[in-house]
This record gives sequence, structure tokens and C-alpha cells, in this order.
Amino acid sequence: MSGISKIEIITAMSKLSVLKQELSKLGVSGMTVVQAIGCGVQKGTKEYEIKENVEMELLPKELIMLIVENEKIKDILEVIKKALYTGHIGDGKIVVTPVSDIIRIRTGEDGIDALR
Repeated sequence: MSGISKIEIITAMSKLSVLKQELSKLGVSGMTVVQAIGCGVQKGTKEYEIKENVEMELLPKELIMLIVENEKIKDILEVIKKALYTGHIGDGKIVVTPVSDIIRIRTGEDGIDALR
């Protein structure tokens, strides 16, 4: 499986440090992190609350983006799932999408070469 994909991770703000350490061990060399607010299917209801929110409550999150070679995706996804898993509401989501091209502006390199 050749090519490039984008991995987007939405998770609690407290998880970034652990995730960054684990991805570094795997050799991931770049990421973009954006602070965001949002909620999932529970509409921002916290696990300890008895009834579900009727109106969405937007909670602080981190949106982490990686651009990686497809050959590395399986290992990277396993590391992400292990690093973020608590078994509780709010562990997050991972979205993987294909990337048609990537270009390093400084050098003009494209495709896999732009990642290395």
C-alpha cells in the first residue's frame, strides 16, 4: 500500500503529551496541533452525569494532524489507540483520509519526498 494519508485525532487536551512521546518513539517526525472545542455523540455529557445533555455542550479538545506514509499507518494507529485509551467517554476519534499530494514549499519536493 503506497501513498500518503492524513490522520486526524480529536482527544482530550490532557492526552497530548503522552501521545507526542509515543509517536516520537515510533519515528513520527511532524504533527500539527490545534486547540478546539467540540463534542461527540454524547453531546458533551460527562460520564458522571445522570442524564444526557439536551443541548450540545462544547468541551475543550485537541485536534492533532499527522501526514504519514501509508506503510506506517497500521503501527501509528495502534500506538494512538493505546496511548489515548481509558475506556471512558471522551477518549476521542481518529479519522484517516487519503492525500492526493503534498508539496514542501521551500524545496518544491512533492509526494513521499516531501515527508522525508
